Amino acid sequence: MVTVLVTSFLLFAAISYAIYWWQRSSSNENPERVLPPARAVGLFGEMSRADEAALLAAEREAERSARRESLLERAVAGDKKVLDEAQASGDTELYDEALDALTERADSDESLLALVSYVARSEALRVNARLAAKFIESWKRSPDRGATAKMLHVAALCGEAGLYRQAIETAFQLWSDGRVPSLSAGELRQLVESEYWILPAVSRSSGAGFVLKRTLARLRRELAASTNGQA
Repeated sequence: MVTVLVTSFLLFAAISYAIYWWQRSSSNENPERVLPPARAVGLFGEMSRADEAALLAAEREAERSARRESLLERAVAGDKKVLDEAQASGDTELYDEALDALTERADSDESLLALVSYVARSEALRVNARLAAKFIESWKRSPDRGATAKMLHVAALCGEAGLYRQAIETAFQLWSDGRVPSLSAGELRQLVESEYWILPAVSRSSGAGFVLKRTLARLRRELAASTNGQA
């Protein structure tokens, strides 16, 4: 009896051992992998890319704001080179802010002339309305022959037909008042007509440009009459 029990136990153990090794071998040949659903992985990846893009955009905006603040601080301090940097950036609003800050800082005719000269001698930089208007006011204090030519040139570089019309009317008025004695009627006429062509074509063909043309025609007649009267 004991022999039968021992034999049965050993047979059961052998069978159990064989089954164990068979299952282990099958598991190694076909391992089961527990993976997240493919859709979940895809969603997670998309969220990561979106977060990264948002972070990079925020960093670029922070850098841009820091550069802008630094540039404007330098403009307030009188550094004219900021105009070249602002122009190179392609940000027209930033350029105008920097030029306005420099214009505001120019508290004398000499410093304003230096700013105008810096801008005018560069093909890349442009005169804006605020700088041109302030230069016209400065010119009124000393409207000699050379300054008048410079003023009309700067007004034309601004590119605004309305402002150029203001400039030529003011020049004609001060000339009529005898405040620019070294400038003849013929020379003034030549100046206002030649500088007119510096204006952009779009400005010359605008509504303000039409009014400017009428003003030029009137001044041309009056200056021609003055020339004939002097002859």
